[in-house]
Amino acid sequence: MLGLAGSAVLAWWALRAQRRPAAVPIGRLRVLAACILAGGLLAQGALVAALLTNSFEVSYVAETGSRTTPLLFKVTAAWSALDGSSVLWVLVLAGFVVAVARGIPSTADRLGTGALGVMALVSVFFFGLVTTVTNPFQILADPPLDGPGANPLLQNHLMVAFHPPLLYLGYVGFTVPFAFAISALLLRQGGVEWLRRTRRANLVAWTGLTGGLVLGAWWSYDVLGWGGYWAWDPVENAALIPWLVATAFIHSAVVQLRRGMLQLWNLVLVVSTFSLTLLGTFLTRSSVIASIHAFTQSAVGPVLLGFFLLVAVVSFGLIAWRGADLVGGGRPESLLSREGAFLVNNVLLSLYAFVVLLGTLYPVLVEAVTGQQVSVGRPFFDRMAVPLSFALLLAMGVGPFMPYRRASGRVLWRKVSWPLLVGSLSAVGLVVAGVTDAAVVLAVLLAATIAAASVRELLVTAPGRSLRGVWRVARGRRGYWGGQLAHIGVALFAVSVATSSGLAQRDSADLEIGDSLSVAGYTVTYVQDVEREMPDRTRRAARLEVSRDGEVVRTMEPALTAFRNQPQAVATPAVWTRPSEDVYISLTRLEPGSIAINVSTKPFMWLMWAAGTLVAVGGVWALVGRRTGPAAVTPGSGSVRSVEKVSPRA
Repeated sequence: MLGLAGSAVLAWWALRAQRRPAAVPIGRLRVLAACILAGGLLAQGALVAALLTNSFEVSYVAETGSRTTPLLFKVTAAWSALDGSSVLWVLVLAGFVVAVARGIPSTADRLGTGALGVMALVSVFFFGLVTTVTNPFQILADPPLDGPGANPLLQNHLMVAFHPPLLYLGYVGFTVPFAFAISALLLRQGGVEWLRRTRRANLVAWTGLTGGLVLGAWWSYDVLGWGGYWAWDPVENAALIPWLVATAFIHSAVVQLRRGMLQLWNLVLVVSTFSLTLLGTFLTRSSVIASIHAFTQSAVGPVLLGFFLLVAVVSFGLIAWRGADLVGGGRPESLLSREGAFLVNNVLLSLYAFVVLLGTLYPVLVEAVTGQQVSVGRPFFDRMAVPLSFALLLAMGVGPFMPYRRASGRVLWRKVSWPLLVGSLSAVGLVVAGVTDAAVVLAVLLAATIAAASVRELLVTAPGRSLRGVWRVARGRRGYWGGQLAHIGVALFAVSVATSSGLAQRDSADLEIGDSLSVAGYTVTYVQDVEREMPDRTRRAARLEVSRDGEVVRTMEPALTAFRNQPQAVATPAVWTRPSEDVYISLTRLEPGSIAINVSTKPFMWLMWAAGTLVAVGGVWALVGRRTGPAAVTPGSGSVRSVEKVSPRA
């Protein structure tokens, strides 16, 4: 209730500050923001304490707690179900509210107080959810003596401690640029001020969502046992779509900061990103889609859908009403320029997001209109996503190295000829080595070209072309080189996807003790059954010896794990990671002396996790230190001024 009351009062005082700034001291707004944070901390602390003390009279503990659950998973159970995840959501939101309040120097800053008011209204909605339809603190008249524990999949891997919080950091963080964009629209305040003040929050959100997506793929690969990391599942797509649109915004924001272009487009992208996070939240927390990642059915679904529609209608209506007042800066002079390449990049990312959104929502819309159930499977997404991915890689490899305004063919060739030679030689070497899969060869060609182009640019711009000069350049333009790190990470990620999909080998078999299965030069022999009793689970495994050239090189134990008070066991695959490939073994059946297994080899899977980490590191590098990035267009004029000492504390 403290968070809800603080949010409502903060929204009221922020509105008063818009009308009479001198009558509202900034300290009052900061105190109210601190009250919101205190409410979030108290709710989260109370929920964790109830789980740790086995307080089964609390409804959430009765549904997700258990006396035998290990300490770590008791803590993570606080966000492992619908009601608890809402508490984590409001806590993260409250943290961003405090950050925005601290960045407002005085109530004369109408852009800042307006954004704070918008965030307070969003906070009212989410704290309202926690106190009503997703309240985890209801007291039971007849509490149980023990609970079932969290979903088995959510207490079978350490990743539950990191994946959901990072996703929420991403989802909730996009509230900040949305709030400043709405404030700028209401005030008819064009220019780049709202962009500069939200740069840091936008990067925090984008980096968090990037990390959440990568760790989610890793978690799926290590836990679900089906051998993959991405299935175009609706809930997976719900996180990918806002990431794509936010990535487009990050690129187009650079163009507005430098050239004053794409102002209206940036407003559309920011509103779309926030709206899509709400849509993704609705899809995850309603019963309209079937997904292993979705929460159970709840009354929160219609409420979230109503809020999403309200936000979308009001925001896009505001853009249609006020957006024309903010248009300016002209258009790119040529597609052969950095702003032209960024525009192409934006179109491709937006098209990618639309395709994934269409494939995700089409079955829902068809069922709502006709009552018939249809499905859009992996073939549709792969058929559409693969060419778009390669087109994005091409644009990503060329765009950052073009000059602004216009690039001559001669200048462009000088910048890309050497990297293109490196990429071509890499592709030729791959073919000579016997790899003929077209997707793999093309991915390696583009990835090597992108990496070589970044290295060339770094060496050319480094004073003396020394290590010290390279370090000075990388530190001096953190935003630019953070982007280059992210680009290289995306390129390497594409290589890993292509190799792990196109070059994988797999087989399955029913085995009895002593039987063997040969796959890709490995021989897997079923040795014996193993059963281990633990305080919270029973682990039944098959011990397998993996041989190569007649020599046992590894012992692996894929398992079925049954948790106390849970009716269904979950498969836990065994993964052996080598520099060249992963050997992945999962059970589909386990009986005394008899098993059914799937065995696959996946080349260079480690590269996927390293590449995803590199993308997130690029975001972190762009965040840390003082920004000395590109010049910005002065609002209301065509002149350019330095933004070296901008401190976007939001």
